[in-house]
Amino acid sequence: MKKNLLFCLIALLLLVTWQSCKNRSAEQETAQLVPNWDYAQDYYLTNIKNTDLYLDSVSRVPIASEQVKHYFKKARIAFKKAEPYASYLNPEVGHRANGPALPVFTEDTERVLEPLGLQKIEESLYEGGVDSLTVNREIQLTRGLINVLRKNIENRKLDPQRFFIATHQQLLRILSFSMANFDTPVSGEGLREASISLLGLLEVYDHSIKALVQKNDKALDSTFTAQIQRATEFIGKNPDFKSFDRFSFIRDYLNPITRSWVAIREVSDIWEPVDNQPFNFDAPTFFENNSFNVNYFTPPANRNPSDEQIALGKRLFFDPQLSSNGAMACATCHIPDKAYADGLVASLDNTGKKLMRNTPTLINSVFQKGFFWDGRSNTLLDQISGVFTNKLEFNGSVHEFSTALTEDSTYVSAFNKVFGPSSKKNSDVIKAISSYIATLNSFDSKFDRNMRGEENTFTASEKRGFNLFMGEALCATCHFMPLTSGTVPPFYKETEKEVIGVPATAANKSLDTDEGFYWRYGNEIHRGMFKTPSIRNAGLTAPYMHNGVYATLEEVIDFYNKGGGGGLGFDLPQQTLPFDNLDLSIADQKALVAFIKTLTATDI
Repeated sequence: MKKNLLFCLIALLLLVTWQSCKNRSAEQETAQLVPNWDYAQDYYLTNIKNTDLYLDSVSRVPIASEQVKHYFKKARIAFKKAEPYASYLNPEVGHRANGPALPVFTEDTERVLEPLGLQKIEESLYEGGVDSLTVNREIQLTRGLINVLRKNIENRKLDPQRFFIATHQQLLRILSFSMANFDTPVSGEGLREASISLLGLLEVYDHSIKALVQKNDKALDSTFTAQIQRATEFIGKNPDFKSFDRFSFIRDYLNPITRSWVAIREVSDIWEPVDNQPFNFDAPTFFENNSFNVNYFTPPANRNPSDEQIALGKRLFFDPQLSSNGAMACATCHIPDKAYADGLVASLDNTGKKLMRNTPTLINSVFQKGFFWDGRSNTLLDQISGVFTNKLEFNGSVHEFSTALTEDSTYVSAFNKVFGPSSKKNSDVIKAISSYIATLNSFDSKFDRNMRGEENTFTASEKRGFNLFMGEALCATCHFMPLTSGTVPPFYKETEKEVIGVPATAANKSLDTDEGFYWRYGNEIHRGMFKTPSIRNAGLTAPYMHNGVYATLEEVIDFYNKGGGGGLGFDLPQQTLPFDNLDLSIADQKALVAFIKTLTATDI
């Protein structure tokens, strides 16, 4: 009896011990699956510190030494590794540290700041003609920016939200900047830096969420790792900037990575959806019809409009009764069959006379942060208001409805339903029209369908044109992919304006006298400065430039090939284009035109 009791006690003890070990094992496994962000945080912090240290090394060796470029490349590599989190935390300083080597105008003080940052240092080191004191001053100022970024990383802990948003931004930088050599215009290191960004992502992934992804979808983890390796190997085997096949790389290597990254975010199940970013994080590539978040680009006062508001806006868009003389509607200058442009050299006013400037397309216009050629409106609402109050256009008021609206019972009913019975202001009219224009978006061009892999119909010339657009023709350094406008990725907080030296006539003999953005501050740096428009649907929106000076895309490409206004011999010290002749062959220029025509998408 005692032996049986002893046996039972031993068995019970073993059972309890086994269950306890099992529970501890399960707890340990669960703990291992909870992402630890310490490694990733330290990775970003270490590399931003290394950026500073390598820049210090640059300043300590003779400017003519080969070591200068060696240390500078090391600084850029370190920065690229730190960039996802550093620039996510402080977009303004991140962009200043790695932005174009151009003067910066500060609107609050109206001062022109000399260019600084890594691109300016690169320009000084690679192009020469700058003394060591000047270079060292550029380095010290840039180190100041780098140390601001370091403090940001030290003081703000990485978490799933920040990690996924920062990674999404970096994937877009690879597409928009690295492929175009935007970050490294002189040294030509953009392709190499794409590899650095991808391998950095893989390293951080391996030490943070890999175990969690493996637990939930082992095949996805293996696929993602293999995709990064394949992409970096492709770059390694094809390192030449001019001959690199960006079309194939983006379609066949980068897009599969972004698709897997969307799946990884879903599988990891640690992400809370957000609606305050430019992207739709669930879009599998940057070339989908829903890749961008319209709400982000819409003024807060007009977000999430109802279907009824959009329908009202569409009706108003085509109604000439909105203008004081009943002769002009929005659709007068923005004709659907002409890709919402009008095909004229310059728009016509309410008496049929020519206005100053050409009418741009409205398709995808919501994805801008600046409106009118001279950038005088910050939002789409402001732009429409400007048309209402312009004496040469609608010649009305933003305060009260036109008589035509108040006398039309169907309009009164529609406004009451959308805006309430107190609606009596044209500001509601403007909101309705704006909500309709915000729907005029399409990313279903031949180009997009090929990028998404839905068809394989690009000709050799079209493919060559895209590779030129992204590469040696330098188009994508101003017309950023994938929107192809001047709205700057990955934060999309501003739309760039440029001085390119557009001539008065197609003879290219004299500079156009339109001063553009110069109206705002009267600063010489802005004379002749205009907003960078989208290239999408350019095959349908001739004539071109702010003054409609060029009738064909061939003339436009020829202008850029000659180096813009500066290349034509105009006195333009403030030109933001390179003055150099691009030296594109006739075949290259035809290929560029062929590619631009693949961007047509008007199926709205």
